[in-house]
Amino acid sequence: MRSTVIETKIDSQGRTPSAAAHYIKRAFPIYLMILPGLLSIVLFKYLPMFGIVISFQQYSPFKGIWGSKWVGLDHFVRLFTEQQFVTLLQNTLILNLIDICFYFPAPIIFALILNEVRVRWFKSTLQTVVYLPHFVSMIVVVGITVVLFASEFGGVNQWLDAIGLPRYEGLTDPDHFRWIWLLQNIWKEVGWSAIIYLAALASIDPTLYEAAVMDGANRWRQIWHITLPSLAQVILILFILRLGSFIDIGFEHIFLLQNPLNLVVSDVFDTYIYRIGVQQGEFSYTTAVGLFKSVVGLSLVLSANAIAKRSGKEGVY
Repeated sequence: MRSTVIETKIDSQGRTPSAAAHYIKRAFPIYLMILPGLLSIVLFKYLPMFGIVISFQQYSPFKGIWGSKWVGLDHFVRLFTEQQFVTLLQNTLILNLIDICFYFPAPIIFALILNEVRVRWFKSTLQTVVYLPHFVSMIVVVGITVVLFASEFGGVNQWLDAIGLPRYEGLTDPDHFRWIWLLQNIWKEVGWSAIIYLAALASIDPTLYEAAVMDGANRWRQIWHITLPSLAQVILILFILRLGSFIDIGFEHIFLLQNPLNLVVSDVFDTYIYRIGVQQGEFSYTTAVGLFKSVVGLSLVLSANAIAKRSGKEGVY
């Protein structure tokens, strides 16, 4: 007597091909919504990665990638032996450390404060007012700062002259550049960056607070033992992602505030790439600089994620 064994293929989720096809058909509108974002990532993130090959070439726009001379690691050797490398690295690291120490906690603190406000109309008004600067262009923000604090025609300096006080040279004094940059970042983005923390706070089970009140815990105890532990995972993930741009401090804001008098503290890798790559046309060399930044950022993310995993936390992946 022969027994017939019917083999049925199943996918990784345990579904038969017909079930998988039915699932895809049912979820097709969701896949259709994902498609524009997916195409955007492929076109503007992954395909341009092929261009990093010119960091190993002496690229010529007339010869193209396939016809340009291969120079290996010469551009990286030049970067690490460049006289400005230490200054660029130092300025970038200091600005990033200031950003992590002061700007990164600011949205968390604002979200905690806003969460404690019990007057609904005041809470919504304050939230809206703090959100609004996010939609103001950084060019406008820096322009307002220049109009107020410019050495010659700034409104604040004219007022200081009128009352007999010394001028404030914040835009030209290297000692003040970093703090002006930080305060502008906080004023512009703290409200918008707090949204994700407010969403996490809204998901906390209110019965935890009720139980804490029954146990006699005051507001500070509730924040310390309930609110902050509930935010810990979100804070950790955002911190790991922030490390990915540790060397990539950004171009626009720094460039707008930069001038010859504060260049000693404001010159970072991004402004250096613009000056050498765009203005002087050294595309291969500045691509190597960009690749260096990306490798450092990726290494920091992978390392931080591994440390979080080993500590028993959930990382980014």
